[in-house]
Amino acid sequence: MSKVCQVTGKKPHFGKQLSHSHRRSSRRWNPNVQRKRFYLDSEKRWITLNVSTKGIKTIDKRGIESIVAEMRRNGQKI
Repeated sequence: MSKVCQVTGKKPHFGKQLSHSHRRSSRRWNPNVQRKRFYLDSEKRWITLNVSTKGIKTIDKRGIESIVAEMRRNGQKI
């Protein structure tokens, strides 16, 4: 599963892990992306989205219909 949120666009961040002896190694910080189903009342069907926890809160606040309309305006296929 891709670690990119379909609502907020959050992606992994990259950096260095620093050990006690200060040896550096590469690492990445993944966003908390969940696979979640939402019901679209206007289309009478379920959709599955990869959303971060921040994206879930945004959907709860603004509603799934407005989020899907915005995603379609931006050219995403749902």
